[in-house]
Amino acid sequence: MLTVTAHGATLPAIGLGTWQLNGETASAAVAAAIEAGYRHIDTAIGYGNETEVGEGLRRTGVARDQIFLTSKIPPEQLGADDMMRAAEASLRRLRVDQLDLLLIHWPSRTLTAAETIRSLNRVKQRGLARHIGVSNYTVRLLDEAWAATEEPIAVNQCEHHPYLDQSKLRAATERHGTAFVAYCPLGRAEALDEPVIKDIAGRLGRAPAQIVLRWQIQKGCVAIPKSAHPARIRQNLDIDGFELAAADMDAIDALRTDGSRICDSAFSPDWD
Repeated sequence: MLTVTAHGATLPAIGLGTWQLNGETASAAVAAAIEAGYRHIDTAIGYGNETEVGEGLRRTGVARDQIFLTSKIPPEQLGADDMMRAAEASLRRLRVDQLDLLLIHWPSRTLTAAETIRSLNRVKQRGLARHIGVSNYTVRLLDEAWAATEEPIAVNQCEHHPYLDQSKLRAATERHGTAFVAYCPLGRAEALDEPVIKDIAGRLGRAPAQIVLRWQIQKGCVAIPKSAHPARIRQNLDIDGFELAAADMDAIDALRTDGSRICDSAFSPDWD
């Protein structure tokens, strides 16, 4: 299995994203992914599905220490005491003793990156998470967090797909030795209909999703595609055994488009 290492964390390069998976659908998808060979599962307090994700983990019988489990704390719970309580509640819902990775889901609009990363440090130091990180952090916010942290920031999880050029942010993340985890890695599946991606897939005898995920891996990213369909879940993991040529990587890069960000809202930071 392909992995990415950062500050002592070893992340399987393909994980299952669970945003918008709820109830039995979420439990079944997690179980199907683990049975297919996934060892990286991503959830969040804000997804409202931690209980179901935990149920999916237990259904498989795979040992807890074989799964890299990530959750995230929402921006309204980033105050020091609130964050500790949020992390404890997350563990109770998941029914695990410790997270492998705990992220700040979105930067706070009222607290600084320095303040919130110090609070996250305390959560790790209490043993509630093996590793910590951030999500949706810009270059400036990531630099500010690193300047204040006592513990390494293992991950910056951000939107990344062929339409969205994140080269500046990826370079800053790499400069800190932090892993870049791509959410919405398939561009909400829109990229799969691009003629250039279909052409590459046809030549290589692969599915379009596998081409885009391979592009992510060759960019140095970890990718967490979401699916509730067992066949697609299996397909998304099957990206070993082939590589994209430099010309194909460049052709996919050329799909970048201004205004292509999917996840943007009133509480988003001022993007790079």
